[in-house]
Amino acid sequence: MNKAELITAVAENADMPKKDAEKAIKAFIDVVTEELKKGEKVQVVGFGTFEVTERAEREGRNPYTREPMTIPASKSPKFKAGKALKDALN
Repeated sequence: MNKAELITAVAENADMPKKDAEKAIKAFIDVVTEELKKGEKVQVVGFGTFEVTERAEREGRNPYTREPMTIPASKSPKFKAGKALKDALN
């Protein structure tokens, strides 16, 4: 399912115009993104938790030249499914 299909499904499920569903989904994505940028965790009870994990700097190898190289530290988003979501799938 892509973003357009998600908007259509939400609009039909909530019985609202597509334009309003699109605004709601965009607002949700923007809020989650901003909170993750701040280093905060976003928990939606029954659905799951969005959080940021930090990866330490580490040594790696260039796959072409086999030369050692340093891979810089980075932050990565993570989603952990909640119990209700897991139960709905099983």
